[in-house]
Amino acid sequence: MSFQIADRWFEFETIGDGITRIWEPHVIPLMQCNIWHVRGRDRDILVDTGMGVASLSDAAKHLFDKALSAVATHSHLDHVGSLYEFPDRIIHRAEAALVAHDDESASLNAADYPPAQLDGYRRAGYHVEDCYVTAIPRHGYNLAEFSLKAAPATRLVDEGDIIDLGDRHFEVLHLPGHSPGSIGLWEASTGILFSGDAIYDGPLLDEGGDSDIPAYIATMHRLESLPARVVHGGHDPSFDGARLKVLARAYLDRREV
Repeated sequence: MSFQIADRWFEFETIGDGITRIWEPHVIPLMQCNIWHVRGRDRDILVDTGMGVASLSDAAKHLFDKALSAVATHSHLDHVGSLYEFPDRIIHRAEAALVAHDDESASLNAADYPPAQLDGYRRAGYHVEDCYVTAIPRHGYNLAEFSLKAAPATRLVDEGDIIDLGDRHFEVLHLPGHSPGSIGLWEASTGILFSGDAIYDGPLLDEGGDSDIPAYIATMHRLESLPARVVHGGHDPSFDGARLKVLARAYLDRREV
């Protein structure tokens, strides 16, 4: 299989509220994570870091003009691939061990993953490509050499912890279900929620090996009542508080018995 060389690996969109959305257009939709850069007075945060196929720190260095914390909403490959590039790394304690060491089993080829895992993606509504990327970032890039690099946490967080940017304060919401240590970041003063993969406006995944449907149901009840103005999810477009309630209720109607 031959791949074109991408003109650039990352795209950027300034969306207001001091937030820039970053994404990887040559990653298939299943694995195409939203990366959020959030400006604060004293410190910025980067919410998730994508696949790690190309250097995020190099591509986005024009945004990084002050102290920066990289926050992993959870430890899945599409969210922590470039986490190792940043010296200040935040993750929930339930998943810290999963990013602390190299993972040579991580792959860009779907055939390297268990068929049951791929079938779960398909049942949820995703088309699973043979390869997770549709291009390569540079001449000579070897897909077979891809791996997930160790990114030991420098700060562990739990429910209710605060990430302080000086003029902005994000509360950590523990939102398990998709994974044990999934978190959201909630800015009560603006009604902004970064929800990771706990909720987004697309096919939600709750049948993975680390998923927990009863925990997800409890998380959805919590999200249904959250007074959010806007939700920036781990995948797909952002949405408003009314849509949050619709999405949460749809999940509950499907999973509650």
